[in-house]
This record gives sequence, C-alpha cells and structure tokens, in this order.
Amino acid sequence: MNITLRQISYFVATAEEGAISAAAAALGISQSAITESVRALELQTGVALFARHSKGVTLTYQGHQFLRHSRLILAAVADAARAVDATKPESISGTLTLGVTSLVAGYFLADVLAQLRRVFPKLVVKVVEEDRSFIEHLVVNGELQVALMLTSNLANQDALESEVLVRSSNRVWLSAGHPLVARKQIALAEIAQEPVIGLMIDEMAQTCRGIWRPTGLHPNIVLKTSSVEAVLSLVATGAGIAVLPDIAFRQWSLEGDRLEVRPLEESVPTVDVGVVWRRGSMMAEPASVFLALARGYRTIRHLTG
Repeated sequence: MNITLRQISYFVATAEEGAISAAAAALGISQSAITESVRALELQTGVALFARHSKGVTLTYQGHQFLRHSRLILAAVADAARAVDATKPESISGTLTLGVTSLVAGYFLADVLAQLRRVFPKLVVKVVEEDRSFIEHLVVNGELQVALMLTSNLANQDALESEVLVRSSNRVWLSAGHPLVARKQIALAEIAQEPVIGLMIDEMAQTCRGIWRPTGLHPNIVLKTSSVEAVLSLVATGAGIAVLPDIAFRQWSLEGDRLEVRPLEESVPTVDVGVVWRRGSMMAEPASVFLALARGYRTIRHLTG
C-alpha cells in the first residue's frame, strides 16, 4: 500500500465538502484529479470510502474511520512543518547543560562542540566533566539535560535512556618493532605474560577485566596510568602492550614513535559511546537539537570511520 499525502488531502476535502465538484473548487484543481485520486485510494485500501448519490457523496462506515486517521496525519504533517520552521538553526537559543566523561571528552567532545557552534551559534553550552557514576547522578536529578559518555557500563538503566553513537572495538596496541606485529590476529593467551600498560580512566579497568575474565587468564599489568598519551608513549617505546578501544588509538605518540594495532582472536565486548538523558522526561530544545546533531555525527562516523 503506497498512500500519498495528496490522496489523503483530496479525500479529506471531499469528505468535508460532501461533493467532488465542491472539493475541486475549494482546492483549485480539476474534478477528474480528485475522482482518480479517491478511486485509487479505495483500490489501495480495499474498501468503499464514499457512497455516491445524485447530490454528491457521503462517507461509509469505513470512510468515517479513515477520515479520523487522515485528519490526524494531516495535523501531524502540519505540526512537523511548523516545528522545522521554528527550529531553524539561527533561531535556536538557550543553554545546554552537558555532562561528559574523561575518555569521551578527549576524543569526541571537541568535534561535537565545534559542529554545535557552527550549526547553532546562539546556543550556550555548559560542560561538566566527571566520572560515570556522578554524571549519571546529575542526569537523573535533572542537573544535566544530557550526557555524552560511555554507555557500556551504565548503572541506572531504569532511570536513564541512552542511544549508542559509536561501538569501538578493543584491540591490541603494540610497538612497531614488537614480534607480534607479524600476526594478523592475536589471542589473549599469547599476551598473558606480556607486560601490559593499564588505562584507568572511564572504567577502563572494569572493561579490561571483562575482556580477560572469560579466558581465566590475568593480564600482567606493570603500569597503570590515567593518561592516554602516556599509554601511547609507553607502548610505542616498547615498555609494554595495551588492550584498549579504537576510539583512543593513534598511529603516533607525541614523541613521534609509531604504534601498531591488531585485532584479538576472541570476540570481546565493545566500548560504546553514546548520549544519555533522563528516562520519561520531556527533553528541552537545546538537548533535542544536540541529540539530533549527535545522531548526524554517528552517521558521519559510520560512513567515514
């Protein structure tokens, strides 16, 4: 069934005028256009919507039912048109209170905020960076409208809505000269005795445990740091390897040393980045436009990443 908005408009006009000729006059089109449209609509729905008589037409029972839904459709379309007009980028103003966690702040926030400034120049953004649990608390309490954060480990799922933007695979980070660079894939058993550099931000330690736990093995963590740049430098100079998500990976350290990355043989959980807001709450306009822009960012990442 491929019912068009034009067919619905012609049907509603005919029902309200009570005659095809009157509907044609009201719409400024030919009677034949309405006759053909109504006939096609009846063929598509499989029911007679009008009973024809010498003075015009009257709705059948099915026609009355279809009219009720048709008016709702036209009203929804009109509301959508008004909403688009009211939300032109240059007209959007107000304040967006945005929460963000550390890893996301370093690798997503700048791009998203730059797009937000370009598209909605009058929108004021206030950013709060905290750990995951406190950001969740602030969103649930209504102190933050929305948060950009890791959604893999959300605790308050009953109180929060979330939408994933990017699923990032965990892979093995290696120095360019490491013997395992020759491998296309690496098993966790092969690196169980390797020195591992652990990242401690955004619950990466919890993610690490989730990767290793099913194997019964334990990583040989020789150094823990909250700095992604430190991990990159240490791995690149051969101090150890790391098993971390692609979102934080760069081919070169700050010192100019090269890194390599290889997939794991095992299927391991992804690290998911997404938008979070309070469940059941009416989203304020600044948060709504941010969510729409973030969804566009997800599409761009999917097409180019």
